[in-house]
Amino acid sequence: MAKFNSQITTLFIVVALVCGFVPAFSVEEAEANLLWNTCLVKITPKCALDIIVVVFENGTMPDPCCNDLVKEGKVCHDTLIKYIADKPMLIAHETEYLKKSVDLSKHCVSISKSA
Repeated sequence: MAKFNSQITTLFIVVALVCGFVPAFSVEEAEANLLWNTCLVKITPKCALDIIVVVFENGTMPDPCCNDLVKEGKVCHDTLIKYIADKPMLIAHETEYLKKSVDLSKHCVSISKSA
């Protein structure tokens, strides 16, 4: 009987934790989706792809896309890169990707100021 009570108690704890954390994850995901939809309309699909190639591979950034990145804004750029870098396949190199993202952002700001 004690083993049965222990199992029921454990079950209630697990259910309480799931109920407590699932809504928090849902809100974060909804926020990310809203930002994603809001930010991506500020940049062309080709430039979005160029940014991803520069940050997550070793591509080069065309100057016109730098202007799009600056127009997109730092908050959007940082949030979208962080959102992608947090994926399980990429998280092991997240620090590297975030540094490349910051470097790209600085480069694009300098390009847009000189234009």
